[in-house]
Amino acid sequence: MRISTANSYDASLQQLMTRQDNLSAAQEQLTTGKRVNRASDDPAAAARAERALAAENRAVAGQRAVDASKNAMTLTESALGDATDLLQQVRETLIAAGNATYTDAERKGLADKIGELRKQLVAVANRADGAGTYLFGGQGSGQAPFLDAAGGVVYRGGTGEAVVASSETLPITTNGDQIWMQSRSGNGVFDANAVTATGTAWIDSGHVTNPSALTGSTYSIQFSVVAGATTYSILQDGAPTAQVGMPFKPGQAIEIDGMAATIAGNPADLDEFTLTPSTSSQTVFDTLDKAIADLKTPLRSGTQIAQSNADNLANLDQVMATLSGARTRVGETLNRIDGVTGRLDSLKLSSKTARSDAEDLDMTSAISDFANQQTGYDASLKAYTMVQKLSLFNYLNG
Repeated sequence: MRISTANSYDASLQQLMTRQDNLSAAQEQLTTGKRVNRASDDPAAAARAERALAAENRAVAGQRAVDASKNAMTLTESALGDATDLLQQVRETLIAAGNATYTDAERKGLADKIGELRKQLVAVANRADGAGTYLFGGQGSGQAPFLDAAGGVVYRGGTGEAVVASSETLPITTNGDQIWMQSRSGNGVFDANAVTATGTAWIDSGHVTNPSALTGSTYSIQFSVVAGATTYSILQDGAPTAQVGMPFKPGQAIEIDGMAATIAGNPADLDEFTLTPSTSSQTVFDTLDKAIADLKTPLRSGTQIAQSNADNLANLDQVMATLSGARTRVGETLNRIDGVTGRLDSLKLSSKTARSDAEDLDMTSAISDFANQQTGYDASLKAYTMVQKLSLFNYLNG
């Protein structure tokens, strides 16, 4: 087979250019640290790397949403803690107000103290997250959710909760109406009240003795005093019950259909007390307003003071229980956020690993390959130089 000199030149030059391309590709891989720098390098690996990058970006975006929720819930938990501390101060003040030796002026001073605490509570309820979003604004409101109007505090926020845009349903606000404006009255199950109390008797908040026996009815405890003997009869929704003409013993609990309440002091003839089902209409601010109004009322008897204090403390305890329950739910949300963060971290790590496996370079192998490519390129250069001299004209020119 006859091989021309030009063919030999072209073949050597082609091999030299191929070696140079391979060396350049190996050098690029070493410089970037990636085996796949463009889709044409390895289409299948490039596709895997692209899918892994998309999953990683989704995880990063999800983490930003989770971080926003975590910040809001942390601030909410702190606000509820502050509110609980303030209400505990109110409770201590109400207990002090039950001191029989206090004068009307001293009780008014305590009312003023509760008034200042109330102002702080309104500020806590209207607390924002620093970015213009109110923690207790519900599903969104451009204004503070609680307005301290002449007739009391009203809620102007939205219902429900605003959530972050994420695959996980995580809140960035809470329903302030539910937390601050919908506490149970009385002891949470029933409300004990004095309808007529001309004697020295007052009723406590009562308690449940048998939840399965509750009927949801309204009960009236009516007293009768004849010849110095005090008895009581109980009516259910206005109808007589089996407890008629029962002898009354001060300080002994009166029980009816799973409920018990204690009446202290000495009831007068025709005095009446009621046990009515609790409602979710008790607000934090109405509770304080009533306590303030009671403490500012002068010339009350010891019985009236004891009754109002018992009522106000019972309502305050329910308000505090509602805030405590809300704080617990926020804490559970924060725990869930920690779990979501852990899952997103795992997803990001898995995506980075998959992307690395698809496109990253094995540096040890690449350095060895680069050295081989460089040696081959040097050999090609020498071979080309030698081929260039294999010409008849070189011999003719001496």
